[in-house]
Amino acid sequence: MSNLAVHSIGKICSNENGTFIEVDKNYIPALQALDGFSHINVLWWFSEYDDERSRSVLQTEQPYKGAPEIMGIFATRSPIRPNPIALTATEIIQIDFEKGIIQVTFIDANDKTPVLDIKPYTPSLDRVENPDVPAWCSQWPKSTEESGCFNWEKIFNF
Repeated sequence: MSNLAVHSIGKICSNENGTFIEVDKNYIPALQALDGFSHINVLWWFSEYDDERSRSVLQTEQPYKGAPEIMGIFATRSPIRPNPIALTATEIIQIDFEKGIIQVTFIDANDKTPVLDIKPYTPSLDRVENPDVPAWCSQWPKSTEESGCFNWEKIFNF
């Protein structure tokens, strides 16, 4: 097994002015040529769930209404997982290349959450034309745009 080392490249900043990714100063050069992409994939760390107990959970009781009674953690979007890594596709509003700040429309991460990486969203690699999902989640929104105004409270069992 290789020696893994993961380092934050910045953090999420959510406030009354919006949602931002603040890139650490030494990573600002990595933003070059990101302009022109409408969306990015953000890999971030579920830092509030980085403990031995959370990392040891492999199954959970029905987190979604209508889902199987017991689900493997890899079949969920739960923050409780062996490696608390999250992925969110989000739209870029603007980029301040000098300050290293990317304003985005939405990210399901809390303020001060560590960001691990940013990748441009490219349809040739990130879009699936006709994905299949289990029947219990087939009525969920079909896009991030639709998800923004969807009542997720009616879906979750917590």
